[in-house]
Amino acid sequence: MSPLPAPAGPRRVLLADDHDVIRHGLRAIVEAQAGWTVCAEAATGREAVALTRRTHPHVVVMDISMPDLNGLEATRQIRRTSPQTEVLILTMHESNQLVREVLDAGARGFVRKQDAVRVLVTALEALGQHKPFLTAEVSELVLRGYLGQAPGAPATPANPLTPRERELVQLLAEGHSNKEAAAKLAISVKTAETHRANIMRKLRLRSLSALVRYAIRNRIIEA
Repeated sequence: MSPLPAPAGPRRVLLADDHDVIRHGLRAIVEAQAGWTVCAEAATGREAVALTRRTHPHVVVMDISMPDLNGLEATRQIRRTSPQTEVLILTMHESNQLVREVLDAGARGFVRKQDAVRVLVTALEALGQHKPFLTAEVSELVLRGYLGQAPGAPATPANPLTPRERELVQLLAEGHSNKEAAAKLAISVKTAETHRANIMRKLRLRSLSALVRYAIRNRIIEA
């Protein structure tokens, strides 16, 4: 397979984080580097997906805990609709399972927020060349998890929900009504209600509070 051609002009970065201060700090780091520019900023996961389609960034820097559509779901949609765009996940958390979920979603970079000042530029350079990037600490975490995994065991637990159902779980857990969630997903209220009933059946849940606990436990929303 022949290497991808080098991008013409400045390489574009889309910053997706729901905190203005963090986006401004990331922008300062990116734009201090020759050959890089910030093409857009997003405060929600759904906005990040839409802006990626409009601005075609080379790399999206994505906070994993995003409102409206979390970073994992946004990454899946970005990689499906814009496969040439790489995604670098930023998070305060780290675990072997989380890193596996990030990689399974299609992101090829994982950086802890506390390491961003030190390694963000190196990570962008790697992803800008379509190479994966994990810090040494995260690589060691993944290796330890791999060595401790039983032969033939699945990398991550099976998720019984469809992508659309996961989107609806997040919206409901964030407090949106069926009608509001349906409007955001551009589906009918009846379809949203059907999805909700299927979700509760698949997960064997009986109340909205149980659904919220499921969403927190599975990092669909933050507590």
